[in-house]
Amino acid sequence: MLTTFKHRIKDLKLIPATGGCFELKVDGDLIYSKLQTGRFPDEQAILDVLHQRAGKN
Repeated sequence: MLTTFKHRIKDLKLIPATGGCFELKVDGDLIYSKLQTGRFPDEQAILDVLHQRAGKN
């Protein structure tokens, strides 16, 4: 993700948590939640969503 979008990322925050929480938000929008799905995301699926969003901006 960082390699693909390095020129478009203006801010990146990693917030440590406990209990297996892994969530990805873009501009406040929840893109992926391990809490909702029960599994870690597929990297390509996340990149696909980010590419779609980048096309809208």
